[in-house]
Amino acid sequence: METVETHVGEPPGLSSSQAAHRLQELGPNVVPKPRPPSPVRLLLGQMVHFFALLLWVAAVLAWVADMPELAVAIAVVVVVNGVFAFLQEYRADKAGQKLLELMPALATVLRDRHRRQIPVHDIVVGDLLLLEAGDAVAADGRLVSVTGLALDESMLTGESTTTHPSPDGVVHAGTYVVEGEAAVEITATGPATELAHIMALTRTASRPPSPLAIRLRRVVRVIAGLAIAVGVAFFAVSLVLGMPPSDGFLFAVGVMVALVPEGLLPTVTLSLARGAQRMASRNALVRHLESVETMGSTTFICTDKTGTLTRNEMSVVEVWTPQGTASVVGHGYAPTARITAGAGTLPAVRDVALAAARCSTGRMVRSGEQWTAHGDPMEVALHVLALRADVDVPAEETARPLLRRLPFDAHRRRMSVLAGDVVYVKGAPDSVLALTSAGDDAVQAVAELAARGLRVLAVARRAATADDAGAPAVDVEQHLELLGLVALEDPPRDDVHAAVAACRTAGIKLAMVTGDHIGTATAIAREVGLLRDGPVLEGSDLPADDDALGELVDRDGVVIARVTPEDKLRIARALHARGHVVAMTGDGVNDGPALREADIGIAMGRSGSDVAREAADVVLLDDNFATIVAAVELGRATFANIRRFLTYHLTDNVAELTPFLIWALSGGSLPLALTVLQILALDIGTDLLPALALGAEPPSHATMRQRPSTGALIDRAVLGRAFGVLGPVEAVVEMAAFFVVLGLAGWVVGAEPSTQTLAAASGAAFAAVVLGQLGNAFACRSEYRWVGALRMTGNPMLLWAVAVELVLLAVFLAPPLSGLLGGSPPPAAGWAVALAAPVAVVLADAAAKAVRARSR
Repeated sequence: METVETHVGEPPGLSSSQAAHRLQELGPNVVPKPRPPSPVRLLLGQMVHFFALLLWVAAVLAWVADMPELAVAIAVVVVVNGVFAFLQEYRADKAGQKLLELMPALATVLRDRHRRQIPVHDIVVGDLLLLEAGDAVAADGRLVSVTGLALDESMLTGESTTTHPSPDGVVHAGTYVVEGEAAVEITATGPATELAHIMALTRTASRPPSPLAIRLRRVVRVIAGLAIAVGVAFFAVSLVLGMPPSDGFLFAVGVMVALVPEGLLPTVTLSLARGAQRMASRNALVRHLESVETMGSTTFICTDKTGTLTRNEMSVVEVWTPQGTASVVGHGYAPTARITAGAGTLPAVRDVALAAARCSTGRMVRSGEQWTAHGDPMEVALHVLALRADVDVPAEETARPLLRRLPFDAHRRRMSVLAGDVVYVKGAPDSVLALTSAGDDAVQAVAELAARGLRVLAVARRAATADDAGAPAVDVEQHLELLGLVALEDPPRDDVHAAVAACRTAGIKLAMVTGDHIGTATAIAREVGLLRDGPVLEGSDLPADDDALGELVDRDGVVIARVTPEDKLRIARALHARGHVVAMTGDGVNDGPALREADIGIAMGRSGSDVAREAADVVLLDDNFATIVAAVELGRATFANIRRFLTYHLTDNVAELTPFLIWALSGGSLPLALTVLQILALDIGTDLLPALALGAEPPSHATMRQRPSTGALIDRAVLGRAFGVLGPVEAVVEMAAFFVVLGLAGWVVGAEPSTQTLAAASGAAFAAVVLGQLGNAFACRSEYRWVGALRMTGNPMLLWAVAVELVLLAVFLAPPLSGLLGGSPPPAAGWAVALAAPVAVVLADAAAKAVRARSR
């Protein structure tokens, strides 16, 4: 029968009456749950943000100007857009509200000197919590008894390796027992636990406004300022022309409303939603729509190591024996990988693999064609080594049954088993080699393997004696024969090196920020190409001053190991203060504050905690760093697409404003070519679908060969194309169509055209703008290449949108809508001029791009 050594006897625990009194005094063992955002508040937030407010003002002004149809239409645009955005983000918030799943439902305690299972929320300070393999720790406490205890603390510390607390150490809520047993005297419950502290830190970290929000505010200011300036100017002109002040005011309001791009808000929202769908198809789940564009603006990525850059699967990569060295080809837990060793070395490798497996409880279990890992990842990797070496572990267990286990502890730093007539030992090389007659070659091998960032274990054995059944561990682990050394690693993902290189090409700085050992972190960073000339630091090396911290880490290829939650939070703040758009990855509870503080928090979907996923903006469904790069590319494409349809909308605004400008400059002697309702039909009718299609333009090959887009959405290039080239050409054709129809009907300057003539001329101008926007849509697909150089089927949505645009043109020019909008089908001459609009726009765009290309 197996015997297990313990260190300290267990105290009796609490009585039921003591536990009841403390529960009433201190409260239940429940981590405070943040109140989820109210659905009503979320919905209202979508209705009153900065862009929506601009449209609400436009709707009120339209109502004041006695244009109720326009006011209602604008209000509908705001409401429909708000509901759509609310539904997108509400679903994401609901998916993230699982903060308490780290806590087990039941726990085993010693009450009244009997083992009892009680609800976790009934645990109180002073309880004796009994733990065994597979249990989650339900509260913070002090260890009073341990038997081979191994903990997974990665959710709190960020360190991937299993820890072995000392007999008088402490454990924290949210960690897991990988193997062994323990008795824990509870010292803190509920809001007093370390888990609750980190969660509170997560909630206090403020989420900065996204780059898109900042840029859209600038767009709104530009549009609002332009609309007000033009409205005031037209009001002044109306007074000069002798119009009554009330009529002049209403006219000026109509012009101001006409200049507001009512279709821009739904276009932005739907473009972001389209980007979110694309990211989801690439395994990046977006929880906040604006995060789509923020990903594309990222200038600095702080990435974790385990599971993001690496596979999160320990693998034996090399076995050293006195007879020779063997290499293991292939990573992960697949038992089919090949061992490369000489004929004389392979038997020695099998001895090492057998001894290591017998000293481990982790196993790969086969069910049909599937292999599943159970237990500590490192010990699973040792069992996999035995499978790869064709060692029949079950047969050996039958031949030499386990009689005694001497568990690992922090003082000995090794573990041993008595199996039949053999004692097997594995542990830290320095602790095992000292008990053998190993020579300098073994010590040198340890140094060489450790220098490569590998985790090294020494494996030994000796023949058992009768005294080993009851002798102290220090006597059993003597006079050993060194079998060999096992080197393990958590290998990098196959596509990480290429992803790191893609970030560098895209002008994005990288830093590894991890809780792991500095040697392991450095080795992985060097292997994947992340480590450059940047410093290699530990969290304890970071300066206390935030400015100095920012200056220290603001460089490419930094490695920072052994970081705390507060360290990651400070790093995010320091980089943000230096003007960076910071993306921070993480998977543990400890990562929550930094994920919320960063401009873009990225959580792991497979291995991550619910706390991290709740705090993040983006969740990686495959935990892969390469997915971040794919999301950045899609985010950049979304930014470029927003600029495309902004150019498209602003071009239309030039054509919409021109009739009013000509009317004002002529002193009212030239009639208006477009009505306010026709402008509304352009903004949220014919223009909307092509703009949305431009928002779906796929990324170009140059997307990740450019620096991050940190500038304004509307800059000199956008304004130059819209107001200097595309808009004026479209406006010239528009007015030409209008005056050709008037002139052929016999109209002369200063005369009042008939209602029918004016309607036909206005219909020609309207058709010219719609058709000009058709050519504009294709021109806006690229900032640098002319339409003829683009593949027509590259954006199928645009082809469908243009087809619908032509149908809507026919609908708007036919009764009954023609009577409401103020335009009727133009004569043949009007159509002839209008049909020249798309050709003129495309040719002007091609000429401008050619001139710009020569000047670069």
